[in-house]
Amino acid sequence: MRKKRLLWRRVLPLSLLLFVYSFSLAQSRTISGKITDATDGTGLPGVTILVKGTKTGAQTGSDGSFSITVPNTATTLVVSSVGYATKEIPIGSGSFNITIVKSSGTALNDVVVIGYGTVKQKDLTGSVATVTSKDFQQGAAITTPDELISGKLAGVSVTPNGGQPGSAATVRIRGLSSLNGNNDPLYVIDGVPMQSLKSPDPNNPLGNSTIPGVTDPLSMIDPNDIESMTVLKDASAAAIYGSRASSGVILITTKKGKSGSPKFNFNTQLGGSVIAKEESVLSTNQLKNYVTTNGTPSQIALMGGVSTNWQNQIYQTGAITNSNLSMAGALKNLPYYVSVGYLDQAGILKTDNLKRTTASLRLNPILFDNHLKIDFNFNFAHENTKFANQAAIGAAAAFDPTQPVMNPKGSPFGGYFEWTTGNDSTPNTNATKNPVALLNQYNSSSMANRVYGNIQFDYKLHFLPDLHINLNLGLDTSKGWGSVHVPGDAAQQWGTTTNHGQNYQYQGTNQNTVLEFKLNYVKDIADINSNINVLAGYGYYNNRSYTYNYASFDSKGDTIPGTAPLYPFSINENTLLSYFGRLIYTYNNKYLLTASIRTDGSSRFPSNNRYGVFPAIAVAWKLSEESFLKNSTTVSSLKLRASYGVTGNQDFISNYGYIPGYYLSNNGSQYQFGNNFYYLYTPSPYDANLKWEQTASTNIGIDYGFLNNRITGSVEYYYKNTTDMINSIFIPDGTNFTNKYTANIGNMVSKGVEFSINAVAIQTNKVTWNLSFNIAYEDIKITKLTNNSSDPTFYGDAVGGISGGTGNTIQMNTVGYTPQAFFVLQQIYNQKSGTPIEGLYVDRNRDGVISSPPSSPDAYHYKTPFAPVIMGFSTSVSYLKWSLSTVLRANIGNYVYNNVAANLAVQRSILNPNNFISNTLTTYSNTNFINNQYFSDYYVENASFLKMDNLRLNYNFGNVINSKVRLNISASCQNVFVITKYSGIDPEIYGGIDNNIYPTPRTYTLGVNLGF
Repeated sequence: MRKKRLLWRRVLPLSLLLFVYSFSLAQSRTISGKITDATDGTGLPGVTILVKGTKTGAQTGSDGSFSITVPNTATTLVVSSVGYATKEIPIGSGSFNITIVKSSGTALNDVVVIGYGTVKQKDLTGSVATVTSKDFQQGAAITTPDELISGKLAGVSVTPNGGQPGSAATVRIRGLSSLNGNNDPLYVIDGVPMQSLKSPDPNNPLGNSTIPGVTDPLSMIDPNDIESMTVLKDASAAAIYGSRASSGVILITTKKGKSGSPKFNFNTQLGGSVIAKEESVLSTNQLKNYVTTNGTPSQIALMGGVSTNWQNQIYQTGAITNSNLSMAGALKNLPYYVSVGYLDQAGILKTDNLKRTTASLRLNPILFDNHLKIDFNFNFAHENTKFANQAAIGAAAAFDPTQPVMNPKGSPFGGYFEWTTGNDSTPNTNATKNPVALLNQYNSSSMANRVYGNIQFDYKLHFLPDLHINLNLGLDTSKGWGSVHVPGDAAQQWGTTTNHGQNYQYQGTNQNTVLEFKLNYVKDIADINSNINVLAGYGYYNNRSYTYNYASFDSKGDTIPGTAPLYPFSINENTLLSYFGRLIYTYNNKYLLTASIRTDGSSRFPSNNRYGVFPAIAVAWKLSEESFLKNSTTVSSLKLRASYGVTGNQDFISNYGYIPGYYLSNNGSQYQFGNNFYYLYTPSPYDANLKWEQTASTNIGIDYGFLNNRITGSVEYYYKNTTDMINSIFIPDGTNFTNKYTANIGNMVSKGVEFSINAVAIQTNKVTWNLSFNIAYEDIKITKLTNNSSDPTFYGDAVGGISGGTGNTIQMNTVGYTPQAFFVLQQIYNQKSGTPIEGLYVDRNRDGVISSPPSSPDAYHYKTPFAPVIMGFSTSVSYLKWSLSTVLRANIGNYVYNNVAANLAVQRSILNPNNFISNTLTTYSNTNFINNQYFSDYYVENASFLKMDNLRLNYNFGNVINSKVRLNISASCQNVFVITKYSGIDPEIYGGIDNNIYPTPRTYTLGVNLGF
């Protein structure tokens, strides 16, 4: 009897389980099929298929196939993938194929990348904006990823730093977050946070933490390999990246493999760049007339007998070729993407050239019955660059046009005409050098390699499929080396009687190592109509750089005094340890909560301040899902969201600035003992309480969609408060090793409003017209700068060095004003003629004495170099196989100090007392200044502008050559036109000081795209 009871106790539960399982099967069914790309028909791996209204779903395998068990009551499947428009499919029976198309970046159901994950556009709680490859700016001269999104996103400005090939653009997300720290966004490529390699000084491309010999590390990334770029603008979206996210985050997603046979895509562009605008200088005859009328006999005798257009001599038409060949497909269960690219770009400044070779490999297998997903990304780039001597730009505007390029009498300066001291054998050190000689007698070249990528394992547990375990291993390593050679007969490098010319080399390496381990749990809780998405992770980030030290030599091979290094190389290294977590909670598909926290520990800071905590919280309410709007035919979507978060900034802070140390004296500070000279070690200033800057940000936004989402957009307000800003401050004597050191003293507040709208104005079988407009307004003020700010003699920190004089500055950081506001003297004008009166300024303190900035009671804060209003406009029109698109940008309220005019547009610059003649700008007659008036507010000009960045015409031939090849041909122009009141050659200058900036060229391009 006991055995029967035991058997019954075992059989009954098993029977009940079998009954329940059979009942559940009877209440469900299995749907299978394949997801393919609508463009080329290839299967897409990793696509998510969900039962609408639930989190029940599956992912496609390596060939795009899927199988999902759904309840009998289910009616719709939702198909989504990053870079593709989300599609809803009515559930039928049996198997079926589904095609999806590339996203335009505006659909609310599109899947977008966020920090350590993805969500649907409509489920975002933070300020996040995405641009996909379909809507990128196009053109052969677009060599860096940041240029792809220029003018596309509200509150995101991309300012070119001149027209040098591969030059760095300045990217700012919602303006400034720091005065002296890093204001560049954090770049994350395929889930790997990249080390910040940009120099804090855009005019010093070989400066701190950069790749030696590379003007912009981003130029080593081929834009052709990028699928989408997502910008995290507010703290709630970016705080998951903690101490590196105060200036925002840009997530770059590259193109991936597809299933099926190999598909090839070949894209090539051929173009030419020309100078868009030259400095307006006096012609040869105008200069001769002036010298003849106003010069002394000896000055008249200095003029030559030719007519040379020096700007024509240094500029050229720069040829550009840019090609990329990619192959995407799959080998059984192994999707792959392979790409190679080559760029050859000559600058408009002669002798300038950039050659770049890139190669990429992506492998994305999905194994173990779709439970293990592996992403392998490998990228290689090689750059070979020849740098022109940019001093030729200013020299071409100033050099006497009556002089020849080559001296017909011969000269000791390589045959070039140069101003001399009178004996024809020694160059006049005060005179402008021959512009052509500056180019041809200067040989600067470099080479650089960069390898970066990662391998990421994402495992979905068999016994708990809602839990994913993720391991991400990344590496970014680079090496750059180069040399500069100036011959011994070049006037530009004329040293002592024996040390002429120069020959030196440089070399350095950077290595960034990333290890991240994450747990991600996603669960749909039907009983309470909720969904939770929980993330917890750990990160290890190590950055190391080597700088090799070399001596400089003259043309004879002798060491130039003071250049011999004492150490063969220098090492900089820092490490960041992080712990982070996030919860995304959704209730009733209408109410969303996102909360995150990150703790970062940096070796840059002392133990008492080593760890910082960066929390964030965001909520959102989908009003369009409420009953009073759900059935509206006008309002398609409406979401209200609010967020608060804290981010940090620790880049460009000295690795050991909190430790008392010593630095080696320079060559001029050696101490003599007997007949020997010895280097001394000098104590370094330090702050034992140094820590990172922090930015607390509040954001309120409304996302809207009307008329079946043919009109979409957002309106946002944000408020940012940056505290503990890094700043150099004066301290009492004897309290440290110097009277000035770097410390956390300073606060800054910025607030702004952003508006964006996207519309499909026309959509028929033949015509499609898309429009996009964005505008942003920002107000930024310094609220604390130093402990001495109450001192009435303290005007602030002088910044913004200018050419002219020694150590002159034209800007000031002062409490209550915009950073880098111009600090100038108020010019007095002739009431009748309206012209400025030389040397006459407003005596603001009425003491009868006018003193010059920076320590001047008569100087005042005047205007800002940063535009409070920035706008972007994009439109594309398609008719049958033709399409026309354009991108325009505008800045309103930015001002620029015209340093070129302040230097040249005076009569003294023509008849120079140092026994040479120079040219001047035609605008000199507007003032008739005899001497330079560097600090006059007259030279601070309104630089508001409207630019057409890009104009592109495309014709799609469709399938040709037996319908096996897809063909597109396009023609485009970049930097089409500029409308501005600014008198210089370009009003768009980051920082607001125009001192012979490399002109941004106008580029014409013919492109061909083949798919087969």
